Amino acid sequence: MTGISGAAQHGFRSMDRLIDLANAVRAAPGLPRTALAELLARHGESSDDLTDSAFSQHDADALRGAAARIAHLLAETDIDRAALAINALLAECGARPHLSRHGGHPWHLHVDRGDDASWADWFLASSALALAQVLTEYGRIPWGVCAASGCRTLYSGTGPGSARRYCSATCASRERVAAHRRRKRQETAGKET
Repeated sequence: MTGISGAAQHGFRSMDRLIDLANAVRAAPGLPRTALAELLARHGESSDDLTDSAFSQHDADALRGAAARIAHLLAETDIDRAALAINALLAECGARPHLSRHGGHPWHLHVDRGDDASWADWFLASSALALAQVLTEYGRIPWGVCAASGCRTLYSGTGPGSARRYCSATCASRERVAAHRRRKRQETAGKET
């Protein structure tokens, strides 16, 4: 299991991973083990770590539960409650930072119970650390649930620019167009009265 930093040079980004896993599990709570393994592979996990024996059905079940917990945290809008939830996750996972190198990955930071931590513990601890880092860097919650009507996609707004409210440019554009049309209808209705 890849850690928080060091692997970024290989295209690994922990915020992207936790958002993708949380969204996948929200969309399909019974997401099959193979689909979870494919998603983890896209985020830098080695095929050796994702075999049936290294990533069992039990591991997949526990990881889905962990991803659902992270999804719930990503929907939190109050910074104090989010910080308390992150601290609770770090404490629960026995988070003690240590450097790890395995599976051909360079040295990277782990915050779980050790290299033999379960997939769920690893995901919860590494996600909590990533969220803690982002929360302290931005001084606000730069993640959330898309504000577009009908969209419940989680997003991370850690890029440049102002705070995000939408998961994508498509949702933002759709909401702007809808707001424009509402204003036009109201203006038209106001002129008719």
